[in-house]
Amino acid sequence: MIHVTFPDGAVRAFEPGVSGLDIAKSISPSLAKRTVAAVRDGEIVDLADPVAEDSTLEFISRDDPRALGLIRHDAAHVLAEAVQSLWPGTQVTIGPVIENGFYYDFFRNQPFTPEDFPAIEKRMREIIARDKPFTKTVVSRDEAKGFFEKKGEAFKVELIDAIPLDQEVKLYSQGDWTDLCRGPHMTSTGKVGDAFKLMKVAGAYWRGDSTKPMLSRIYATAFARREELDAYLKQLEEAERRDHRKLAREMDLFHFQEEGPGSIFWHPKGWKLYQTLVAYMRRRLAADYEEVNDPQVLDKHLWEISGHWGWYRESMFMCRPAGEDAEEEDERIYCLKPMNCPGHVQIFKHGLRSYRELPVRFAEFGAVNRYEPSGALHGLMRVRSFTQDDAHIFCTEEQLAEECHKINELILSVYGHFGFHRIVVKLSTRPDKRVGTDAMWDHAEAVMSRVLDEIKARHGNVVTTSLNPGEGAFYGPKFEYVLRDAIGRDWQCGTTQVDFNLPERFGAFYIAPNSEKTTPVMVHRAICGSLERFIGILLEHHAGHLPLWLAPVQIVVCTITRDADDFALEFAAKAKKRGLRVETDLRNEKINYKVREHSLAKVPVLLAVGRKEAGDNTVSVRRLGSNAQTVMGADQAIHALVDEALPPDLREERMEAEAETARALVGRDSGSSEVPEEYKNNPNWGTH
Repeated sequence: MIHVTFPDGAVRAFEPGVSGLDIAKSISPSLAKRTVAAVRDGEIVDLADPVAEDSTLEFISRDDPRALGLIRHDAAHVLAEAVQSLWPGTQVTIGPVIENGFYYDFFRNQPFTPEDFPAIEKRMREIIARDKPFTKTVVSRDEAKGFFEKKGEAFKVELIDAIPLDQEVKLYSQGDWTDLCRGPHMTSTGKVGDAFKLMKVAGAYWRGDSTKPMLSRIYATAFARREELDAYLKQLEEAERRDHRKLAREMDLFHFQEEGPGSIFWHPKGWKLYQTLVAYMRRRLAADYEEVNDPQVLDKHLWEISGHWGWYRESMFMCRPAGEDAEEEDERIYCLKPMNCPGHVQIFKHGLRSYRELPVRFAEFGAVNRYEPSGALHGLMRVRSFTQDDAHIFCTEEQLAEECHKINELILSVYGHFGFHRIVVKLSTRPDKRVGTDAMWDHAEAVMSRVLDEIKARHGNVVTTSLNPGEGAFYGPKFEYVLRDAIGRDWQCGTTQVDFNLPERFGAFYIAPNSEKTTPVMVHRAICGSLERFIGILLEHHAGHLPLWLAPVQIVVCTITRDADDFALEFAAKAKKRGLRVETDLRNEKINYKVREHSLAKVPVLLAVGRKEAGDNTVSVRRLGSNAQTVMGADQAIHALVDEALPPDLREERMEAEAETARALVGRDSGSSEVPEEYKNNPNWGTH
């Protein structure tokens, strides 16, 4: 007999080889009916698989979140059968589950188009309605190759040759249609349900090799329930409306072109947005970090020492002197830096460091270059040239926990200022391939686990924490900060990474209290990550409606008549002196036309002025997204807009200064605790 342990701790004995389905039936017929797969010893398996030895076993229903991958996997098989039944002779290749859905690649002389989707979806529904069971057969390689050769499936034959010798060759059938597959699957095609949709078609080379045949790829998605599919499709519609590339055209921020693939051509307004972000970040770092800059081009030898040449070479750009008469000593291989950390270690090493100086914190807005395949490039979100808001902290092991907390407080504060209030902090632990001793990893993971618990205790209303076992960097564990945007998408931005590797490789050290040379702990820190990508996220999060302090153009003064031109120019000049980013629109166009144009460009505040406003020294204020208008005195409007445009970090400083002044005034009166009259109605009294 074998013993099966269930999630509630119960243990039952069964004959060896009993299937998961039979076990479910022995417990309850209703359990067997709603179960679509099983988790045996932590691994999802077919419900029909035999249980041959003592195991833990859990049953999965179709509504279990873990079943979503199975639903999509099964739907890919249904898609492939539908295509081959409609277009005999089409060869199937691979159909994996991916984020948010799945795809299947087909070899066919005529590529598919979206016009084919209705017929394919109709046939898929017919296959699902038949509710044929998925059955698995383990065969020899020769049997499998013979089966697919007879069907003319050359790509499947090639896939069989690529299966490792220690793995079984499995065929899954759904009625009369059979595919090569590792599994697992649900019990039948009917479990796929009707919450699926074909999304788009694309070309894809077989095995990603441009010398091999071009395939026709159909992307699709599937969910457990129709409501989930509808919500996802609605999110896609909203994401398309918020696409930062579309917003960039409307707001005149930047563009891309073929001569600089993956590189951004910033327009004046876009560059103003970029510089506003950098200025904000510089202010946030000024108290604790020293800003540095390391070279763009470095000898390959440096990257060999750091380990990047071995771990990261495929993503690096190399360069050589171009001149015919280049000196022999310049005939070396140079690399455009893909990251700033080796350069920062060189700066730390320059001069003798004492433990009294630690922690040393270097920050850099470092331009880096990384090779991304052209097919992976995506606006600001995936580029080849970008800027990291990078920092590296050199500290002692005893200082590590405090530094992680400091970084966390800074990151959460920054994200809050940009409108992100739901954060996930993930701790990624040691991978299989890593450097450093187990003792080093034990210490670092223990410190970061404790810090993670403290982060959750302090910020549980904002932060969710989780573990990513085995997903740490090869040189140390790390925190990953994931933002959730306004339409529910997650973006991994900030990181805190502990590094045992680089300081030791480069021979960096400090003089400890015992006068011995000691290797420091190095902490890599990024907040925005890529500034360019962060701007893309901000644009989509706010749908282009950036807060006033961040908007590249904050105000446009639009004239209604020529009589108001001088007044508009005078108002704009005053506002600019107060630090506002103001433009004027004096064109001989109707005011409604001007309002529509500047609203499309996402200008936060539009001021309309005509003869009456000029005579009364007033402006008519209209906010982006609203048809309401408010008439204000010109000076009053400037004062209010200057206050509104104050960046959030400076606003907090001002509030603290006002509160400190108020506290000082109270203390001046012989210890009296009475609040001075001028502060009684201040909502910021006594707060930070």
